[in-house]
Amino acid sequence: MGLGTMPEANDDEASAVFAEINITPLTDIFLVLLIIFMVGASMAVDAASASGDRNGVRIELPEGSAQDLAPGRQDVVVAILADGRVLLSGEAVAQAELAGRLGAAHRDRPEAMLVLQADEGVAHGRVVAVMERAREAGFSSLAVATRGQ
Repeated sequence: MGLGTMPEANDDEASAVFAEINITPLTDIFLVLLIIFMVGASMAVDAASASGDRNGVRIELPEGSAQDLAPGRQDVVVAILADGRVLLSGEAVAQAELAGRLGAAHRDRPEAMLVLQADEGVAHGRVVAVMERAREAGFSSLAVATRGQ
């Protein structure tokens, strides 16, 4: 019987080659890679939240010294991005349907406050237009989000 051959009763040259693959090292490598990717992903999420990303969208809020809102509130958040897009609770909304979507959000939660997160590069008129849509939808209280000093 030679090395790498399958043991048989008649051990001649016609015997089949026995190949056994040990997958334990391969499994170890995949588990190490999985751990590396999990740690890397959590670090990327932490870095994104520290740099101002909200829901995966970067908004450069202007600086301000206002007090923080009470934690645990269920507010309606409207974000205006630097390129002019509007997000309602993290979901892109066309300008034409903004008033209707804000009205539906106000009917669902009439006591909620509207929190406006506008990028500091957005034109003032765009911010005022969104504030007007919120007033038309029935929101009586509005907060403008700022970045702490």
